[in-house]
Amino acid sequence: MAQTQESPGAQLQTLWMRLSPFPGGRWIFSKILGWKIPYTGGLGATIVTLEPGHVKVQLRERRSVRNHLQSIHAIALANLGELTTGLALVGALPESIRGILVGLNVSYTKKARGTIESEASVQSLRCMSRWITGLTRRSVIALET
Repeated sequence: MAQTQESPGAQLQTLWMRLSPFPGGRWIFSKILGWKIPYTGGLGATIVTLEPGHVKVQLRERRSVRNHLQSIHAIALANLGELTTGLALVGALPESIRGILVGLNVSYTKKARGTIESEASVQSLRCMSRWITGLTRRSVIALET
């Protein structure tokens, strides 16, 4: 009998529900996520909230994410935004669909210092013949299926 595999969003949600209630559970979940996604794992961000279509992530300022201006590096901030919106979108996608980022547009208004919190909510999801467009609070994400 063939075993069906859970979608990535469902796998993340299951692991989150198992770990997050325990002391240190969010930290352990964030470390596991960083191990599965090595580039993003280097950020050292902590997942604060993970619900289908809604995610909140924190990035603590420390030497490894600072630039020469003693603020959080611009690409670390872009990576944080990509992680947050990606998790929100993956959690909102139907079981049969997997997504990958095809574009990223980032604007900076000032230096970032201290603990940064990134939040993304998928407000609507439209499935078309070849593309899925996810509209988040401040970004539009298009995924090829």
